Amino acid sequence: MSDPAPRIVRRETHSPRSTAAVIVALCLAVVIAWVATEGVLSLLGLPALLLSPRGMLTSVAGAPDASAASVIAVAVAAGLVGVVLLAIALLPGRRARRPLHAEHAIVVADDTMLASALARTAARTAAVSADAVSVSLGRRTATVRIVPVSGTRVDRDAVRGAVTEEFTRAAPTRPARVSVLVSPAGKVGS
Repeated sequence: MSDPAPRIVRRETHSPRSTAAVIVALCLAVVIAWVATEGVLSLLGLPALLLSPRGMLTSVAGAPDASAASVIAVAVAAGLVGVVLLAIALLPGRRARRPLHAEHAIVVADDTMLASALARTAARTAAVSADAVSVSLGRRTATVRIVPVSGTRVDRDAVRGAVTEEFTRAAPTRPARVSVLVSPAGKVGS
């Protein structure tokens, strides 16, 4: 029996494609039901809801004779829809979560929780208040922004080292590049 941990981590850190698949299936079902309804109404000799089957066929057959602008607009719209659907199908949809190190459990943490922990570490190291530090996490980067009290110097290297150590302790499988930005204009008071 295989280890379920990698599957669980992948399921929690990547977004499923089921929503996009359901939306595409519903759109196709609506179009097919509409075309079928128009066909039945035509067979019964009743007026069409939007466009009769004969009208659909003549507009498709007359597409080469249409103006170049309308043909290009339809082609661009269809191409954009195709590219979006292809991107949804092929690109990994990553949630803002990452696996953390734990000995006997599977721990997946939200990026905002991890950013908050990194901000506390940076604030403690820089000797500033917690509201003077903000951290944003990317896939492989962490950006620490510090607004110190006016006249106070912040040791960027010490902050970078402390945040890197904290990040490595929490998520050792994904090393991150940490950048520290210290605001040149400090704030007044603590």
